[in-house]
Amino acid sequence: MKFLIQRVTSASVKVNGETVGSISKGFLVFVGIGHEDTKETADRYVKKLVGLRIFEDENGKTNLALADVNGELLMVSQFTLYADCSHGNRPSFTGAGAPGPASELFNYIVEKCRAAVPKVETGIFGADMKVSIENDGPFTVMLENL
Repeated sequence: MKFLIQRVTSASVKVNGETVGSISKGFLVFVGIGHEDTKETADRYVKKLVGLRIFEDENGKTNLALADVNGELLMVSQFTLYADCSHGNRPSFTGAGAPGPASELFNYIVEKCRAAVPKVETGIFGADMKVSIENDGPFTVMLENL
């Protein structure tokens, strides 16, 4: 599993020209699911995500978590996080999970996040999405191998 987390002041995702999810201050999270990932894996990632302290406190130190700043989440599935470019110039995606099980696990992750964060929006799994962000910092963190 991989979570690419971007701290944002705002983010939105459109499908076929229609906004399907948008947030203000919080995290845009691109979620990559591998073929060996499980609900137990997802639980570790969600716990780390909601506890991640990368918002600035009153002293300018990255010391605050989502709950401390009333942050929101925009979760977007992205199998391309599993791109393997080690051979040739065309990426291989053999490490990405199959669409059926990956979709189920993505939905599980979203529900776990909704239990911990008041506002969680999503893109549409497997759709061609247009993502707009205002990256805050920029501040981007990759969670993998947890």
